[in-house]
Amino acid sequence: TAAGSRCFLLLLLLLLGVLGAPALGDPGPLEDVVIDRYYIPKICLREAQMGDFIRYHYNGTFKDGKKFDSSYDRGATVAGVVGVGRLITGMDRGLQGMCVNERRHLIVPPHLGYGSIGVAGLIPPDATLYFDVVMLDIWNKNDKLQITTLSKPEHCNRTVENSDFVRYHYNGTLLDGTPFDSSYSKGSTYDTYVGTGWLIKGMDQGLLGMCAGEKRSIIIPPFLAYGEKGYGTVIPPQASLVFSVLLVDFHNPKDGVFLEHLEVPESCKRRAVTGDFVRYHYNGTLMDGTLFDSSYSRNQTYNTYIGKGYIIPGMDQGLQGVCMGEHRRVVIPPHLAYGENGAGDKIPGSAVLIFDVHVIDFHNPEDPVEIETVFRPEGCNATTRNRDFVRYHYNCSLLDGTRLFSSHDYEKPQEVTLGANKVIEGLNSGLLDMCAGERRVLIVPPHLGHGESGARGVPGSAVLRFEVELISMEEGVPEGYLFIWHGEPPASLYEQMDLNKDGGIPAEEFSTFIKSQVAEGKGRLMPSSDPEKVIADMFRNQDRNQDGKITPDELKLKSDEDQEKIHEEL
Repeated sequence: TAAGSRCFLLLLLLLLGVLGAPALGDPGPLEDVVIDRYYIPKICLREAQMGDFIRYHYNGTFKDGKKFDSSYDRGATVAGVVGVGRLITGMDRGLQGMCVNERRHLIVPPHLGYGSIGVAGLIPPDATLYFDVVMLDIWNKNDKLQITTLSKPEHCNRTVENSDFVRYHYNGTLLDGTPFDSSYSKGSTYDTYVGTGWLIKGMDQGLLGMCAGEKRSIIIPPFLAYGEKGYGTVIPPQASLVFSVLLVDFHNPKDGVFLEHLEVPESCKRRAVTGDFVRYHYNGTLMDGTLFDSSYSRNQTYNTYIGKGYIIPGMDQGLQGVCMGEHRRVVIPPHLAYGENGAGDKIPGSAVLIFDVHVIDFHNPEDPVEIETVFRPEGCNATTRNRDFVRYHYNCSLLDGTRLFSSHDYEKPQEVTLGANKVIEGLNSGLLDMCAGERRVLIVPPHLGHGESGARGVPGSAVLRFEVELISMEEGVPEGYLFIWHGEPPASLYEQMDLNKDGGIPAEEFSTFIKSQVAEGKGRLMPSSDPEKVIADMFRNQDRNQDGKITPDELKLKSDEDQEKIHEEL
């Protein structure tokens, strides 16, 4: 429309007038500074106000483009207070309302610049000045630390306090985003004490209250940072600093071991003490969750004595009082772990360590077999003794419930002569003084089991749990004997044994005689599943010249032989 065209033409004339387009003629003297905000950042946390301290770069030119001044050429930003008369009036006005990283073209008329006097040798009288400005920093002496929590872990048992030693990663930038330092580029955390003067004041304050694993953005005004002097060539004077901080871990030199009982069994008959030998699984992590070691990855428990200095002091303390089967978290400060030097390439210096521990079992070298009677029949008169032959069922497992062996996997019960070194010492002890039909639970420490080396299917130093049921028992004979008389042996033993009276006792006569003595209750054989083998062994022992028969000179009672040996020794 005609009206629309007139409006567009008017707008174009005004714009060209502001930019000083010569094609449309000179619009006349400027009354005020002309501001062109040709770049405005998307995020503007604050705008420069009267009384703010600012830092900025600029190029100053005349209308013909000739440069009269530049902060870039001097290699230093300009810092000052805006709106209080320390700058030319046009610059004071033109800088107000600017955001950090905003860029402006300013046209300053002479009466708002250097007027009819100018600057000798630099700016002629009545000169209009053109400035290209970028705002780099804004702050006020009333500013406080600006802390923004970017992320925070769900669990936080403790936060940073003054005098704590912290390890953190950071990226440091100026307010305009220019980076000046980063711990990540150095490949190591920044480690220091908080609140003791080792850090700039703003960082000392900004780290307080942080949790391990927390991320923060900390904006520090210059008076809480490096102030008027700046720092080297990377931090200009009067620069605000922005730190993106990740707190890796922290501790206090006065800290002890922190324990968290994750899962404690309902039944805990005994707790580990100094001198106990403990088998446990663990995951070891740093406070940021980085795994540095795990027994699970080796598929083997860690086995050690506690309280004797075989492990780091914090773990020595942290395992005191554990129950079998307990899950426990042990948090260990570095002075009770690997100190300032760390260990290997996985545990940094001054690192707090977290161990998630599962105690499999523990014992003491002085422990006996632990016997729990589950069921004992009434009217039990005869109980097992060493040398007795017993039949029993059993289930064997580790204390964490891992099944190892069971007699139920076979066709018949286990059979053994007690005290004959045919089973581990702890099981042998646990089977003594039992009645037929009795059931027991036996806890066998490794020194009475399979020891430090273990056995096929049994880990080294493992405490074993047996569920045993005595099926039957046969009274045994003393060690070294295959047969004993219930009373005195026959006076004319050889004559009675020589059934055909031919002066020699072959195997058949010997076997017939012994079996008759057993049948008549005059004696008993060493209990065994094969009495024929026992009698055959007895015959071989008596047939000293191995000619197939026993002569009167060869037949000797075991008791007589033992007596002869005593005399020989004397």
